[in-house]
Amino acid sequence: MQQETLRALKRTESGSRPARRLRREGQIPAVVYGAGIDTQEIAIERRSLLSVLHTKAGLNALINVEVEGGDEVLAVAREVQRDPVRGDITHLDFIKVSLDIAIDAEVGLEFSGTPRGVKEEGGFVETIENSVMISALPTAIPTSIEVDISELGIGDSLKVADLPELDGVTYVTELDRPLVTVLLPSVVEEEVPEDLLEGEEGEEAEEGEAAAEGEDESDEG
Repeated sequence: MQQETLRALKRTESGSRPARRLRREGQIPAVVYGAGIDTQEIAIERRSLLSVLHTKAGLNALINVEVEGGDEVLAVAREVQRDPVRGDITHLDFIKVSLDIAIDAEVGLEFSGTPRGVKEEGGFVETIENSVMISALPTAIPTSIEVDISELGIGDSLKVADLPELDGVTYVTELDRPLVTVLLPSVVEEEVPEDLLEGEEGEEAEEGEAAAEGEDESDEG
């Protein structure tokens, strides 16, 4: 996997006010930590960060974080916080990694093919999960996992256990967890307007009263 490089400035102030000022200046507050290094508060230039995270590797990109006046740290981005309205990154962590130690990573799924249950039986695909957690060496993490779902019929599900075996990759997500299934569309019962229902209830009531009156008259006779 290709390694990217990000230059980072050391942060001398912490707290929400300095963080907001950094974001106004086009910087993203972050921290870098891991085995053998002290936790450091840093700031990353926003455009450079987005350029790195928008590669095919996404959050699993291997990043050489060059801290101002310090050492270069090979890391991956984790714990990304975003603005709840705009979706902009407001803070993230960089975790130091070693090329010979496996790490957990979330990898996206790419479903290919049209299921048999859709083509032949009029069903539809319900996607339950778009990604899975795996464990692998940093250099063996796939950018995505492609899965052929063309053989799925009505009622069939594809589970984690059905995913392809990949060299050096262990699936962390439960093997029996369903990822995608093929279902028949539900039959929607036509709703009867309330005014018609009220009319029918009124007619039934009138019929009931008429029948009761008829019974009374027969009793008197």
